[in-house]
Amino acid sequence: MRVLVVEDNAPIAAAVRTMLERRKYAVDLAADGEAGLEYLLRQRYDAAILDVVLPKRDGFAVAKAARGEGVQTPILMLTALDAVEDRVRGLDCGADDYLVKPFVEEELFARLRAITRRADRPVHDTLRAGSLEIDASAREVSVAGKRLPLGATEFRMLEFFARNAGIAFSRERLLEHLWDYDFEGSTNIVDVYVSQLRRKLKRAGAGDVIHTVWGVGYKLEA
Repeated sequence: MRVLVVEDNAPIAAAVRTMLERRKYAVDLAADGEAGLEYLLRQRYDAAILDVVLPKRDGFAVAKAARGEGVQTPILMLTALDAVEDRVRGLDCGADDYLVKPFVEEELFARLRAITRRADRPVHDTLRAGSLEIDASAREVSVAGKRLPLGATEFRMLEFFARNAGIAFSRERLLEHLWDYDFEGSTNIVDVYVSQLRRKLKRAGAGDVIHTVWGVGYKLEA
């Protein structure tokens, strides 16, 4: 399960991250509202924990903008603002729940479980890149209308590239996203899977859509 934490208070962000990682969640951190919104728009998360008082853009504005762009990620507001009007405003802006600081760890996870259960319903989610079509709901890939069988990790890698087309990612970033933080192997595993995926895509007629960015890593270009 992947969670985005948008929190400008470094000790609190680190504490929440530790709680989540201890339970085997994968975590991305953003320290301001603009960065948090960019993450929500570009990547797929199972849930987002969003502070209200943030630099550049507050949590209310982030939630409202994300919903306006069609982002369906469940959002848990985590903030020191405990007035009823603040809670109502957060929910009206698109948050799914509201938790006031200081909080008990068990309540945080109970609320995360609740909002992700409510969001666990079938959604038609199709990505396209050139002749590639990725049905994220059915976990299927086709090239020019012909189905292309992929392994689970290959599919996750291709989906991640397609959701972030044109953006170059380092091996470390890909390792973090696709294998999570508890993976203890070498980043060479990324090269192995990229090579396998490229070979399968080329054989299927998709061409060379995954490019090497020297000194950085890899990106997908349709």
